[in-house]
Parts: sequence; structure tokens; C-alpha cells
Amino acid sequence: MPTPMNERLDVVCPSPEETRRLGEAIGRTLTAGSIVALSGDLGAGKTTLAQGIARGLDIPETFAITSPTFTLVNEYPGRLTLYHVDLYRLGGAADLETLGYEEFFFADGVTVVEWAEKISDILDEGCIFIELRYIDAGRRHIGLRAAAAIVRRVDDIWKGGTK
Repeated sequence: MPTPMNERLDVVCPSPEETRRLGEAIGRTLTAGSIVALSGDLGAGKTTLAQGIARGLDIPETFAITSPTFTLVNEYPGRLTLYHVDLYRLGGAADLETLGYEEFFFADGVTVVEWAEKISDILDEGCIFIELRYIDAGRRHIGLRAAAAIVRRVDDIWKGGTK
């Protein structure tokens, strides 16, 4: 449930391209130290959204943004460094210790966490929480919960406002 300082934005993206475009809008709003917590079933679009976030962080197209399921963390240089984390294979927050997660959770970059529901007990209200839900072959429901200023800026960029 959103706290009074948080707002929620709900969007239906009709295609992977639109999911990436929403991700790009999110990426444009991020600042050093931002943590984006992605939750949703397999195939819900978490990696697709992360690809858009990377573009919003000005990570060059020459970097293929892929899910780090086996490496657990991928790092990409851009306006801010992107630490893309996939917790699918981890059991929970205790397993993060083996990753040395403090290096990227508390760094000057942006951390995007897939399967964030596995560590929900250590994520604070300062995170950007995004839940993705599969509707059908092309469409995804994306619910974003964050500080009101972030939600409003994402919405403005998404609707074609300020960059």
C-alpha cells in the first residue's frame, strides 16, 4: 500500500517497444543511488523494462542489455552506471551477502533488481517499486510506486512532456 509520500502510476503497454519506452522515461528520472525493484512472473517484461531504463541512462546501444540470471549482476556505463541484478536463482536476502551487494546498492550508480520480491524485507520506501503483469502476448500491465515527484516526472516524460 502506498505511503502518503508515494504515488502510483498504472500503465498498460501494448508492445515490448512501449515497455522499453516506459523504461526509458523511468531511466531519465533516475539519480545516483536510485534502486528500482522489479517484480513479476517469468515473461512479464522485467528485462525489457530494464533495457529501456538503460537507454534512459544513456547507455549506448552497443551494449546488449540482457538478464544476468547466471552472472547475477551486469554493469553498464552510461550517464550513471547501471547495476542490473537478477535474483531469480537466489533464495532471499541472506544470499545477497555472497554478492557483495553493498558495492552496487550503495554506489553512485543506479541498481535495477529483477525478482525484487525475494528481498522485499530489505528494500525501503525510497526505492522505486515496479510490478509487471502479463496480460497477453503483447500487452503488459505495469504498476509503478515511488515518491510523488518521480511518478509525476515519469508520467510527464511517458506522455511526451519534458525530457
